[in-house]
Amino acid sequence: MAFNTGLSGLRAASVDLDVTGNNIANASTVGFKGSKVQFGDLYANGFLSGGTNPIGDGVRVQDVKQSFGQGNISFTDSGLDMAISGDGFFILSNNGETRYSRAGQFGIDKDGFVVNNQNMKVQGYTADDDGNLSGVRGDLAIETGNLAPRRTTNLVTDLNLDSRQSVLEQQVRSFSLPSSAFAGGEYRFTYSDGSPDYGVGPIANPAPPAAPVSAREIAEQITLAPGVNASGTETVTLASGTPSAAEIQDPDFRFRVGSIDLSNLTEVNNLQELAEAISNISDNSISAKVNGDTGSLEITNGSGERFDVEWGVGNNPSSTETSVGAISISSDRNVDGIVTVSGSNQLQSEFDNTLPTPINAFNPIDQRTYNHATSTKIYDSLGNTHEMTQFFVKEPSPGNGVGQSQWSIYIEIDGEMVAGTDQQPYTAIFNQDGQLESINGNVNGEIIIADWVPKDPNGAPNGADGPPADPSSVVSPIPLPANSSAFVLDLGRATQYGATFGVNNQQQNGYTTGRLSGLDVSGEGVIFARYTNGQSKALGQVALASFNNTNGLSPVGDTTWVESFESGQPVIGAPDTGTLGSIKASSVEESNVDLSAELVNLIIAQRNYQANAKTIETSDAVTQTIINLR
Repeated sequence: MAFNTGLSGLRAASVDLDVTGNNIANASTVGFKGSKVQFGDLYANGFLSGGTNPIGDGVRVQDVKQSFGQGNISFTDSGLDMAISGDGFFILSNNGETRYSRAGQFGIDKDGFVVNNQNMKVQGYTADDDGNLSGVRGDLAIETGNLAPRRTTNLVTDLNLDSRQSVLEQQVRSFSLPSSAFAGGEYRFTYSDGSPDYGVGPIANPAPPAAPVSAREIAEQITLAPGVNASGTETVTLASGTPSAAEIQDPDFRFRVGSIDLSNLTEVNNLQELAEAISNISDNSISAKVNGDTGSLEITNGSGERFDVEWGVGNNPSSTETSVGAISISSDRNVDGIVTVSGSNQLQSEFDNTLPTPINAFNPIDQRTYNHATSTKIYDSLGNTHEMTQFFVKEPSPGNGVGQSQWSIYIEIDGEMVAGTDQQPYTAIFNQDGQLESINGNVNGEIIIADWVPKDPNGAPNGADGPPADPSSVVSPIPLPANSSAFVLDLGRATQYGATFGVNNQQQNGYTTGRLSGLDVSGEGVIFARYTNGQSKALGQVALASFNNTNGLSPVGDTTWVESFESGQPVIGAPDTGTLGSIKASSVEESNVDLSAELVNLIIAQRNYQANAKTIETSDAVTQTIINLR
C-alpha cells in the first residue's frame, strides 16, 4: 500500500515539475498562457457504496488547467503587431484548419496576406475597393500595389460672399504708343480717390551703341503704378515680298530670328509658309504673319524682348532688321491724370485725348472685373491634377434690392471657362437672411459641369475621359463608376453675410495615384492603408472569437488552440463589441507566467518529489526488516 501511495505521489510531483518547467520555458513566449496542476486524492470504494478504508490510496492528477488571464502588453516597432486587451482570440486559418491564438505577431507573406510566424492566415472582415467593410469573413490581405487614381465627381464649396461688396462699374482708358515715346521719360500718375501720386522713371535711354530699353522693361516700370496695366511687344516688319520666294526656295537660304536659326527650311516655299514656320518655333512668344493689306512679313515677340532678324542666301546672311517696340497701356477710373516730368509728353497727351470706356465685362485675368475668387485642385480619370477657379461677381439686386441679392458665378479650369460660363454665367440668388435660395433655379445649389475636356500643359487633350456624349443626361449625384469628366459643384452651403469673404470648407472626392506608405490599426481592429497621395483606405477588420468555456480549448502548439466539445462553439465578432476586447496596435501580449511564483512552485514540486521518494524508501526498509526475520 505504501509503495503505491508513494509511487502515485512521485507521478503527481513529476507532472507538477513538467508543468512548472513548461511555464518557465515559455515565460517569454508571446501570447502564452501558463498552466497549473490540479490534484485529487484516491480512495478505494465499492460498487454502489463508499469505501470503508479511511486510509487513502495516494494522489492523482485531476487536470492541468491553463490560466487565460491577461498578460502584460508591450509595444513593438511593427505596425501589424496586435495585442488583445480583454477577452477574445485571433482567428487563424492553417491550410483550412481553424485555430485560435492570443499571439499577435503578424506580418505579410509574399502574396500580401496577413499571417503569423507559422504562415497561418489571419481571419477578418474584408473591405471593398472603396474601403467599405463588409460582413464577409475571409483571409485578410494587404494591397501592396499603387492606389488607382479617382476622378473628381463631387466638389463641395462652403463659403461666404461679402454682402457689403458693391456692384462693379469700371471706366478704362486704353491706348498704345511706340517705345521711343518713353525714352528718357519720367512721369507722375495722379489719382481721383485721394491715393498719393506715383512716379515712374526716368526710363533709361542709353547712348549708342548701347541697345535701347526693351518694350518689356518699359511696360514693367509703368505697371508698377497702381491702377495701371502695361504690356510691351517688339516687332520686325520686312518690306513686301522680302525675302523673295526664289530666295526662300534656295537650298542655301538662311533665316534667323533672334538666337533661333531657321536654316534648311526644305518644306518652306513662300512668305506665308515662312510665317507659319516662325510661329511654330519652340519659343511660343514669337509669332509671324503676312499683312494682307501690305504684303509685308510682321514678326512679333509678345514677351517684349528686343531681337534681330537676319536672312540671306549663303553662310553669311546679308540683310538685318532690328525690332521696334510698342507699349499698350490701360488704366482704371481712379487714375485722374498723367504729368510729364521729363522727356516726351506723348503719354500725357494720349491719356488726355482718350475717352474712358465704361466696361463691366468679366475677365478672369483682370481682378477688377470680379469681387471674389477661390481655387482648388480637381482630378481627371488618369489622376492628373487640374486647377479649378470659381469667380463671383456682385450684380444689381432683383426686385429693387428688397429681400434678395444676386451674384454671377463663372467657372474656369486650367485657364479655360467651363459649364458654359464663357457664354452665360450662373446666377445665385440669396434671401434677406443671407441664405442661398437657388442657382439658376436649382434650390440645392448644385452646378453640373459636363463640358470639361481635361488637357495637358500644352493645351491638348491628355487622354483622360472627356465630356459625356449627352450632357443633359448627367444627374446628381454622379453614378459610380463614372465614365466621363462630368462632376457636380455643390454650393448649397454658401452664404451672403456682412462679413469678409472666406472659404469655410472645400472638399472634393478625387485623388491621384499613390504608393503604400504605411499601415495603421485602430482599436476596433480596422487595418488602414496610408498612401503617398495623402489618402487612406480600410483594407479589412480583424475578427475575434470568444468561448463560453475557454478552459475547454485544446492546445495544439505554436501558442494556438482549437475548438473542442468542452469549449463550445465560438462567438465571433468585431473587436470592442459585446464582450470582446479591443486591439492595441504595434503591441503584443506577453506571457502571463509569473516567473517568481513558478520558481517557488519548482521548489515545492521538488520537495514533494523527494518526500514521496522517502515514503517508498521507508516502506522498502520496513519490508526488508520483515524479510530479514528468522
